[in-house]
Amino acid sequence: MARERLLLVGVAVALSACWLGSLASAQIIHPAELSALKAIRSNLGDPHNNLRNWKKNDPCTSKWTGVICTQILADGYLHVQELQLLTMNLSGSIAPAVGQLSQLLILDFMWNELTGSIPKEIGSIASLRLLLLNGNRLSGSLPDELGYLSNLSRLQVDENQISGPIPKSFASLRRMKHLHLNNNTISGQIPAELSNISTLYHLLLDNNNLSGYLPPEFSLLPDLRILQLDNNNFKGTEIPASYENFSRLAKLSLRNCSLEGSIPDLSQIPNLSFLDLSYNRLSGPIPSNKLSDNITTIDLSNNLLNGSIPASFSDLPSLQRLSLENNSLTGSVPANIWQNMTFTSKEMLIIDLQKNSLSSVVGDLNPPENVTLRLGGNPVCSERNITHISQFCANEGGDDGTPGDSANSTSCHIQSCPTDNFFEYVPASPEQCFCASPLRIGYRLKSPSFSYFPPYEYPFELYLTRSLNMELYQLHIDWYAWEEGPRLRMNLKLFPVVNGPSTFNASEVQRIRGIFTSWHFPPNDLYGPYELLNFTLLGPYSTMILPNQKVNISKGILVAIVLSSIACVVAISAVITLLVTRRKTRYQPSLSRKNLSSKVSMKLEGVKAFNFREMAVATDNFNRSTQVGQGGYGKVYKGNLCDNTVVAIKRAQEGSLQGQKEFLTEIKLLSRLHHRNLVSLVGYCDEEGEQMLVYEFMPNGTLGDWISGKTKEYLNFGMRLRIALGSAKGILYLHTEANPPVFHRDIKASNILLDSRLTAKVADFGLSRLAPVLDDEGTVPHHVSTIVKGTPGYLDPEYFLTHKLTDKSDVYSLGVVFLELLTGMQPISHGKNIVREVNMAHQAGMIFSIIDNRMGSYPSECIERFIALALMCCHDNPEKRPSMLDVVRELESILKMTPDADAMLSETASIYSGKSLPSSSSYVSRDPYISSSVSGSDLISGVVPTITPR
Repeated sequence: MARERLLLVGVAVALSACWLGSLASAQIIHPAELSALKAIRSNLGDPHNNLRNWKKNDPCTSKWTGVICTQILADGYLHVQELQLLTMNLSGSIAPAVGQLSQLLILDFMWNELTGSIPKEIGSIASLRLLLLNGNRLSGSLPDELGYLSNLSRLQVDENQISGPIPKSFASLRRMKHLHLNNNTISGQIPAELSNISTLYHLLLDNNNLSGYLPPEFSLLPDLRILQLDNNNFKGTEIPASYENFSRLAKLSLRNCSLEGSIPDLSQIPNLSFLDLSYNRLSGPIPSNKLSDNITTIDLSNNLLNGSIPASFSDLPSLQRLSLENNSLTGSVPANIWQNMTFTSKEMLIIDLQKNSLSSVVGDLNPPENVTLRLGGNPVCSERNITHISQFCANEGGDDGTPGDSANSTSCHIQSCPTDNFFEYVPASPEQCFCASPLRIGYRLKSPSFSYFPPYEYPFELYLTRSLNMELYQLHIDWYAWEEGPRLRMNLKLFPVVNGPSTFNASEVQRIRGIFTSWHFPPNDLYGPYELLNFTLLGPYSTMILPNQKVNISKGILVAIVLSSIACVVAISAVITLLVTRRKTRYQPSLSRKNLSSKVSMKLEGVKAFNFREMAVATDNFNRSTQVGQGGYGKVYKGNLCDNTVVAIKRAQEGSLQGQKEFLTEIKLLSRLHHRNLVSLVGYCDEEGEQMLVYEFMPNGTLGDWISGKTKEYLNFGMRLRIALGSAKGILYLHTEANPPVFHRDIKASNILLDSRLTAKVADFGLSRLAPVLDDEGTVPHHVSTIVKGTPGYLDPEYFLTHKLTDKSDVYSLGVVFLELLTGMQPISHGKNIVREVNMAHQAGMIFSIIDNRMGSYPSECIERFIALALMCCHDNPEKRPSMLDVVRELESILKMTPDADAMLSETASIYSGKSLPSSSSYVSRDPYISSSVSGSDLISGVVPTITPR
């Protein structure tokens, strides 16, 4: 009775709280807008259930949709002001009903898989300021009605399949600053009427099928900073002479546009930083007048230019790249271009004069280390009397931008920072060894006005942190790479402030995300326009519910208060009824979870359904002394079954529990996977509110323990090679023989276990995804679109940025494991990345200096091939990574070169196991693929299939 009285008191308190809560949080969305949101959702295919929190009656409280209701008008209803569904892997089309969101300010569907056309109804949203549809598969033409959006300041439909002309109605977009239509198939003449948009900052029309002429009126645009028209076809067109009169232009890029005629004199453009007129048919001499002191890049290559190299090029203090190759230039090579430049350690100058008709040298041809000079294909290279000329005459190209690493090296203990939960040491922290979980952001400069990033890296960091109102140490540029365009893609990490919590709170995450998605960074001519590629919430942020913006109470909200109060009364009545019912049935036998499970469980060959009591007995009631590990799924216990079989029992913690159907489906999948290099599933338990997986026990622990030195013994080279080969075979089986095929998605050293013979067995398929299957047209997609999961340091960069998981994502992760085996290093240590460190050592010819000295002697040629294989696996471009079949073959080949590998392995394994070695596995593959000529293979068919990358 006392307990029930207490509950009734709680009901009274709840009634008061419910009434007060209705005053603070009642939200009633306008019926027309609610109808529109439902129509939008019904049009969107959502394979990953990202819209599960888009509530039917109140979408404004949803977790991920970004539907934010912030305004209350006289009609008493809340109105949608922001609709953001970026990077959620949504398919389907945009419903025309979106036009009913009459108060919308931001429409953001970036980086999804949307198809169909852009609804003309969007043109009726007069309040719209940002229309962001880039990175989809939208087709059709641009609606004329978009020209009605008089308040629109940013239109991004780049990287779609838009065709047809640019509507002349766009000339009415009088507040437009950023017009990004690049990377589509837009055709026809560029409307000269666009010159009426006096507010225009950035005009990006590159990579389309535009033709006709270049509108000379563009030079009248008073604020135009970037004009980028690369890779169109203005055949026979000259560059207008009026372009000499741009007043604010920072970048002019007309690469590969079939332009003819001469180069205008652009020396009067005061802030010009980047000039690219390459791959045209421009002729005549290069203008001799000096360009702006801000100029970083001059690319006039692959034209028909003649005459000499202007002397004015020797007086450009900011110059990073001068590309004049593949022309008909004559005269001398000016050795004084770099004479008046003062280089710091982060500055570089590339002068490419290859394939011209330069016949002599003026001055001392002895450039400093920061200068790269290329002269191949010129008559001067045949002159034997010019000292050191040969070193500049080899035809060469290459990467001109090298990713930097500004991380500090510290003596922090790796074990003190829980990397499994996406925590890491803050590289530039003023407090040594401060450990925190960063926000990870994919970011790209779409049209920067420089060619080489290191000199601008520090100013860029200042620019970002000041814009975000953060300290400089809170930002770390994890990596960056130049892409075609040229565009600069990078991974950013933002860390919480020191002397505070190790994670950002929800309101701070929302603030930071809002700055990125609302384009609140101040304009900067040097960095140009940017785009947010992803804002992925991992680790402690993955379950974060971002708060909505606060709303003010108006008269209209009183209706919501009344309705909320009625709802509270109904809810409390239901609670009282439940209490009475529960009292009556307290002593009646209830249907236990065990009984319920038996009705829906399934019989699986070789997999036993254990009851909870058996698991408790096996682990001494889950005694702490039997715990052998812990991960994101839950705790792992060593158990002894009633038949004395030793097993590993993974017990899911409360937050990891799946629905019963989903759990049994996963068991069914795991039961099909049988290979000597995969940890075998023995059984499962699904009752008493518990979910447990029972695996064979691995007495020698994880590969991560051996690499980190937690064990007393060390692995020699032959053993490491065998472990690498076994791991690769296990993954190859998942990719090619499992039915259906599986992508592991979380390959790491701690998920590779070692049995009594030190045989490698791949474990933990909790994050696995089934590979794509045949679609309706009979083709197999190359990737699975998925929310990013995995472990920092092992994540494929391409998967992280695009959310597209392929078999090559597993190849990358396994390549990182190979590097760990070879070097003994951690994937991420003190802010340093193992892939970058090994790459740098390899390029410098210092690879043997970083090999783990704990593995004793080794054949150098085997190490070199193993390193080369690992680095190929970790290539940034997935297409350049080997398949898992190629990885297995190469490891087999390296193993054949290793002397006495079998003897070393057998002897050492006997010592470590502490008992006689069991006989080898008698397992035979069901669907063998690999040739029997491959030594030691577990797959014994003589047929080698053609494996299409998934």
